[in-house]
Amino acid sequence: MKITPQFLDKYNKTGPRYTSYPPATSFSTKFTSSEFVPAVIKSNDEYPESISIYIHIPFCPQLCFFCGCNTSAFDSTVKVRRYIDCVLKEIDTVAQHIDKSRKVSQIHWGGGTPNSINYDFIEEIIDKIKSHFSFSEKCEVAIECSPAYLELEHIDRLAKIGFNRLSIGIQDFHLDVLNAINRKPSKHPIEQVIQRIRENNFDGVNLDLVYGLPLQTLESFKENIEKAIALSPDRIVTFSYAHVPWVNSLQMKMDENKMAGPEEKLNMLLLAYDMLTKNGYEAIGMDHFAKPTDDLAIAKHNKNLHRNFQGYCTRETTGQVYAFGTSSISQLWGTYAQNIKNLHQYMDAIEATGLATDRGYSLTKEETVIREVINEVMCNGYLDFDVIARRLKITAEEVKTITNYNPSKLQPFIEDGLVEIVDDKIHVSADGMFVVRNIAMLFDPNLGITESKFSRVV
Repeated sequence: MKITPQFLDKYNKTGPRYTSYPPATSFSTKFTSSEFVPAVIKSNDEYPESISIYIHIPFCPQLCFFCGCNTSAFDSTVKVRRYIDCVLKEIDTVAQHIDKSRKVSQIHWGGGTPNSINYDFIEEIIDKIKSHFSFSEKCEVAIECSPAYLELEHIDRLAKIGFNRLSIGIQDFHLDVLNAINRKPSKHPIEQVIQRIRENNFDGVNLDLVYGLPLQTLESFKENIEKAIALSPDRIVTFSYAHVPWVNSLQMKMDENKMAGPEEKLNMLLLAYDMLTKNGYEAIGMDHFAKPTDDLAIAKHNKNLHRNFQGYCTRETTGQVYAFGTSSISQLWGTYAQNIKNLHQYMDAIEATGLATDRGYSLTKEETVIREVINEVMCNGYLDFDVIARRLKITAEEVKTITNYNPSKLQPFIEDGLVEIVDDKIHVSADGMFVVRNIAMLFDPNLGITESKFSRVV
């Protein structure tokens, strides 16, 4: 690997993250529930046929200073009960418009801290989903958990309810770092937690780490990676901390002077990549890592890796995403729809109408083509215009025209050994995946006309 902080800095300009296309900054408040319902009905005849479901739990017993998620402090069991009832009503409302012959291939719970609420509430929602839909044979049912609130018997309960993948939010193994971000450590030794997950025969366990937090050093982050490797989870994620106190006021409670500078932060990224890939993990994008036997690694090799708002997935498990709960985003073939972010406004809207759409976006045919191309580049580091054309039932030349493709645009990346074009197929090298957002931007003809502000790509 020839990547250095200096090399990455050459490409470190601003650009979309492309977790969706167009980016969420394009969503409009003119899109309301009256547009969302027809979009749900239309989605029954669109690709993919399968259903992904996202459940947002916006409660945390203690608010971490670094977190940018839509969450609030847990202050009332009555409020949580009301919220769960609203999610159940929203599922009933949306489900009546979805073809029951379609199968659920993926369920993901995020937050907030989903495992901090009463597990009876979790089971109620899963039972509600089961009352409306049937599941595919390899349906992935995943939940994000904070180990601070995870009892060992909770793992048994989650398995009984039907979960088969857990994401454990470690963030950092060092107590001083956790104190600096106002986060509690694991309630039980993490080794016992992982062992209990395996005893329950979960399909997979993920460990989430964050780099760039206060008091972290290159050496301490190396210790985090070493411990994560020793625990041998199926997937390890190393998220980059984004310091945006003007967006998240809680971040003002952390000392900026104790945070790693840009060069040290890049060194943390490179260190994690080097250590994990040398210890048997496959790189998925620039910050996700999976064992070679994991579905994500297999999908990457088969060039069938995909991504939605819930993260990386395979084309087998991905579906059109129907999202429930405050701030959640439904991601249909031709439409995005986001719910109201404010907790009480969301609950008021659901109790009144069963829906709480706050904003959204309807894609043009051209935008669906651009989205498929960017997704292929971002996820698989590969682009075959013929494959995209067959999938969308158009010609390869139409794909090139819509994305304003010109091979000369890739020349700087080719000269740096980041991209190769062979038989009109584009291959992004392992080093190129560090700046894959830059490469993806070359296929976005709308980027130059947007007024949106974006984060740096590295």
